Amino acid sequence: MIARTDPADTETELRGRLVVISAPSGAGKTSLVRELLKRDTNTRFSTSYTTRQPRPGEQHGHDYFFVSEAEFEAMVARGEFLEHARVFDNLYGTQRAQVEALMDQGRDVLLEIDWQGARQVRKRMPDCMGIFILPPSAAELERRLRGRSTDNDETIRRRLRDARGDMSHWEEFDYAVINEDFETAAFELAGILAGEAEGCRCDDPDHARRIRRLMA
Repeated sequence: MIARTDPADTETELRGRLVVISAPSGAGKTSLVRELLKRDTNTRFSTSYTTRQPRPGEQHGHDYFFVSEAEFEAMVARGEFLEHARVFDNLYGTQRAQVEALMDQGRDVLLEIDWQGARQVRKRMPDCMGIFILPPSAAELERRLRGRSTDNDETIRRRLRDARGDMSHWEEFDYAVINEDFETAAFELAGILAGEAEGCRCDDPDHARRIRRLMA
């Protein structure tokens, strides 16, 4: 948490942190974020806006705000987004007002966005914390993508190509978690927010060497 003092008040208020979590498609980011939200009652999830169609089981206002491209572009024109990007032919964006309101309540706010959006957020809110989730290998990433049974072969091949490009941006983040074992990754993610996982820092030499080996 970041302390914030109001000169007109003798009490010290706490403003929440903004935590940006990114990963290539299939790395397990969404599942880890959901687990983190179960473990940390002070953390809230910022629900993104998107123009893509809902997947089975997804709910409007919970998983995403599903809007038309015209609605999305109108929000861009009004300057409502903290970040927005086109990913896999669809638009995604984070509404700034939602994030600021939660932080002002003293809540830590999680943004689950791609590296392009994370770069935009860092420009606008440089004090944010960045965490990148990595798969243990390219083979495991492909297995997870095929296990979803939601995409055809052509889409999976494109996602794998794009994933290699996405993973090349891990060094732009403060921390990186390798999601080989879910429980271990969830423990490390919670530790990062608690300030107890310095070994996951991207500038840690041993951790950086391990990441470069899995990407080789």
